[in-house]
Amino acid sequence: MYYKVTLEDKVRVPPHRLGEDLDAVILSVLQEQLEGSISKEIGIFIVVTKVLDIGEGELIPGDGAVYYDVRFEAVVLRLALQEVIEGVVVETTSFGAFVSLGPIDAMLHVSQISDEYINYDEKSGRLICQDSKRYIAVGDGIRARVVALSLNEREPRESKIGLTMRQSGLGTLLWLEEEFEEERGAA
Repeated sequence: MYYKVTLEDKVRVPPHRLGEDLDAVILSVLQEQLEGSISKEIGIFIVVTKVLDIGEGELIPGDGAVYYDVRFEAVVLRLALQEVIEGVVVETTSFGAFVSLGPIDAMLHVSQISDEYINYDEKSGRLICQDSKRYIAVGDGIRARVVALSLNEREPRESKIGLTMRQSGLGTLLWLEEEFEEERGAA
């Protein structure tokens, strides 16, 4: 789930940026340092939105920079096991699909797509259910549940997030729309 959080940190403003607008410099430094990073306590940083308060600057002997205590707002993504999320398929392979959750990708293994046998059509880049002919392709929106979660703070790209779509109410947005229409027609 996405959260808007208020945080505090000490920000180093390098000497060559001291003549610039302080709010803009601090926002820029925070965005550069935090966006796309992971903190197990806070979550995955999506964006730093606003600097709320800047304290007095401190000098450290031997360093020409100024250090400021800063309070700021950010948007973070906190994932939990069994959470239902939505994302977009960014790549398909013979073993599954990679799904973008914004700043990080998750893996949807072929065994977690459907109870049906899944074929991979390399030409079209589609994962196709053998019986129903439903498919998953790049650009498809999906709703899935998080079944594996291993976040790596040091190397965010090494994080592992596993998804499943095998339960009712999960699948591509097109599949869900088709199921909704079927149910509405039957009622």
